[in-house]
Amino acid sequence: MRISWTIVLILCPLLVSGCSGIPGTAPTETQSSPVRGAALQGKVRGGQQPIVGARVYLYAANTTGYGNASISLLASTAGTTEDGNGNYYVTTLAQGAFSISGDYSCPSSNSQVYLYAVGGNPGLGEGTNSAAGLMAALGTCNSLSTGTYAVINEVSTVATAYAIAGFATDATHVSSSSFPLAEQGIANAMGAILTTTGAATGTVANLEILSRGVALATTPAGNGIVPQAEIDTLADILAACVNSSGPSSTPCSMLFSTALSGGTTGSQPPDTATAAIYIAHNPGANVATLFSLLPPDLAFQPTLGSAPNDFTIAITYSGGGLDGTGFSPEGIAVDGSGNVWVPNYSSSSITELNSNGAPMTGTPYTGAGLDNPTSIAIDIYGNAWAANYYGDDVSEFNSSGQKISNPPGWIGGGLNEPYGITIDNVGHAWIANFGGNSLSEFSSSLSFGLAISPSSGFGSDTLVGPAGIASDTSGNVWTANYTAATSSLVEAVPSTVAGQPPAFSLFTGGGLNAPYGVAIDGSGNVWATNQGGGGSLSEFSSSGTAISPDPGGFSGGGVDDPYGLAVDGAGNVWTANYGGNSNSISEFNSSGAPVSGSNGYASGGLIEPYGVAADGSGNVWVASDNTSGPLTEFVGVATPVVTPIAAGVAYGELGTKP
Repeated sequence: MRISWTIVLILCPLLVSGCSGIPGTAPTETQSSPVRGAALQGKVRGGQQPIVGARVYLYAANTTGYGNASISLLASTAGTTEDGNGNYYVTTLAQGAFSISGDYSCPSSNSQVYLYAVGGNPGLGEGTNSAAGLMAALGTCNSLSTGTYAVINEVSTVATAYAIAGFATDATHVSSSSFPLAEQGIANAMGAILTTTGAATGTVANLEILSRGVALATTPAGNGIVPQAEIDTLADILAACVNSSGPSSTPCSMLFSTALSGGTTGSQPPDTATAAIYIAHNPGANVATLFSLLPPDLAFQPTLGSAPNDFTIAITYSGGGLDGTGFSPEGIAVDGSGNVWVPNYSSSSITELNSNGAPMTGTPYTGAGLDNPTSIAIDIYGNAWAANYYGDDVSEFNSSGQKISNPPGWIGGGLNEPYGITIDNVGHAWIANFGGNSLSEFSSSLSFGLAISPSSGFGSDTLVGPAGIASDTSGNVWTANYTAATSSLVEAVPSTVAGQPPAFSLFTGGGLNAPYGVAIDGSGNVWATNQGGGGSLSEFSSSGTAISPDPGGFSGGGVDDPYGLAVDGAGNVWTANYGGNSNSISEFNSSGAPVSGSNGYASGGLIEPYGVAADGSGNVWVASDNTSGPLTEFVGVATPVVTPIAAGVAYGELGTKP
């Protein structure tokens, strides 16, 4: 049974994506009245030295489209000066102090605000340094108060650059679209103020303390390990340039020639703030050279003792019931608020963490028929669906974690060792039955938990041990035959008559070798992870034509025994490497060329990673198959993408920016 667009339009207000892709509607800018700002104070420091004479700008992230200039907020007052571009700034005085009056307005109460300081004299006998650029995210405009105090230095710059990397072209071009999901993503990234309970309100607040300009070792919620030494190392590299004579100095010229906009190609940054953004965009490029720029006098400590594998910043989370037992390609999902959902196989529970990695509840979600869940998917209403491998059922929870299904969960429909799960373009849940060699279909919209497939499921000789599963924007469902003698992908085109079997098509070639995970990009191309042959990726067009080479598929980039995979808003593909490089993930561009290095992107928190997902802020989340139950967040490494995936499928925005 298909849902009509009329029904979806009625439900539109419930959807975090804003229904931007619904036929007959057009994107509109969020309407809001300007909001008077609060007075702000702080200091600008280069390393541990105050910078006198720096120009401090107050910017808001632009929400009229990606790549647009940030909005300068300061106006002509007694304490501001106008630059050549018509933007106003305040100047730092003795000890690097600055003060901004409340005589400015934010575009809206939800505007995301940051400080940008440029130039000034670091007081080391070098004079004014035009290459010194520093940033500090402040968070939402309505969260600011007269008590807000910010230290703008290299640590705040690194933390801000990585958190906003998915929205930043450079230090003065931070922007998103106006859709609610995009605004949610940039808010999740930029919030820096702590709430009265001490909880971080944005990714940047997980990395540094705004009022002190120091890197954190653990997240404010206490359950995340922050790579403090790596942040301090990057800050010290920037500090060598900031505390120099300027662009032509050796520290600056070396930094700028190494931190290029395209990694190994492209333009040089004009200052250290943009250099930090370029490094965040290209964390695997020129790592050894960047590390060699670490100065002998370290302003920030601790630092790394040797060059890292890459300069990704990854936070490792635990708690919330994470049991680290999983092996499914759909072992992690992100909803429209940026919350992360993980099925716990051994404990038969589900953990939900907020966008800052803090558990939503003290205990995981249980009941609702949960019985060794392997996969999870979020529908367009924010409900979470979990496939229970040994329960032969499906569990459903609402966005607040309340049970929708009752024990034994949703049953019937041919469920038999259900493995992967996906939501199609009309809100139906499709499940790959690993044991039954079949697919099951359930309604997730009008009649909750209604089995649409028959008691034996939708079977076919083409299905042999189906594992990963994904739906395209046309409503067609793709799955990988993991145990088939001939490695293959299967496309199921649903019937227009409810309960009738779909039309199945089998595709081989393209380097398929024990395919496991499946994902679909914004062009409708189908990607699969291959666990055979040492590991690779395969890509097929929407018509089933192999794009990747045969044999071999796409390899390199550290890919090794890959399990899950995800597509970000730029069409780049991310894999979790369960095999030899088990502490890494890999990135490939939309053409199948590896972006990550030969060892992938590494993190000590990864132990046999399996599930992977990209969120609306540009972070990549990875679940590990380990009893300690860690969940790792690679901050700002990807391009923001529409979440949940079901929203992208339903509104033709799959694998695109919000």
